[in-house]
Amino acid sequence: MAVGAHVVYEAVRLEGEDELERPAVALAWSGFAAGLSMGFSLLAEAALSACLPDRPSRRLISQAGYSVGFLVVILGRQQLYTENTLTVVLPLLLHKNLETFLRVLRLWSIVLATNVVGTFLFALTVGRLHFLDSGLQQSLLEVSQAHMGPGFWTIFARAIFAGWLIALMVWMLPNAGSSRVAIIVIITYLISLARLSHIIAGSTNIFFLVLTGHLPLGGYFTEFFFPTLLGNIFGGVSLVAALAHAQVVGGKR
Repeated sequence: MAVGAHVVYEAVRLEGEDELERPAVALAWSGFAAGLSMGFSLLAEAALSACLPDRPSRRLISQAGYSVGFLVVILGRQQLYTENTLTVVLPLLLHKNLETFLRVLRLWSIVLATNVVGTFLFALTVGRLHFLDSGLQQSLLEVSQAHMGPGFWTIFARAIFAGWLIALMVWMLPNAGSSRVAIIVIITYLISLARLSHIIAGSTNIFFLVLTGHLPLGGYFTEFFFPTLLGNIFGGVSLVAALAHAQVVGGKR
């Protein structure tokens, strides 16, 4: 039997409270592990693309690989920045005090920084060590280039929808039971198929371009990081966390 919105809200909020209490070192290692793990989204998508014939169905199948990193991170209980646009925001919306706000900023800064460092090291490994065959290396380049967008505001808009979908996924997981894997795959596959922008999964792709000489380092920040980060935050916090809070807490008044 499906549980009500109040039960889901409490489950997500309590998880957020627990995360806010975790030591900085634990958050950092978990965030670093998540950054490394998200690199497997790029590797899996590129490997599938390299193995498939050049037909219209190639993209439909290969982009299922994008879900691999999310499965590892979420089922492995590693810290992913975009998940925390929902979980730790609910305690903030409930308490509305400076102490909770500073705790949220602390968690966000640690997790985001270590996520990004993890993606950089993964991209450095696959981009510079040349242990993969040439066909897969070329596929990594093609997949990474597909994540570049046509301008700040387009990336920002795509990132809003990606943040929205990730936060919705987090909202659904406490009530998912045995469907957790299916929900993760469906949501993240849609993000990939629609070319939406995710700050951590996309960082691996853009860092790969930087480290292989196809993009200057400044391009990572101006063409990807800033518009994607702002969009993911807006989509996760404004469109899901605030609405989820309003439908539950607002109904008690």
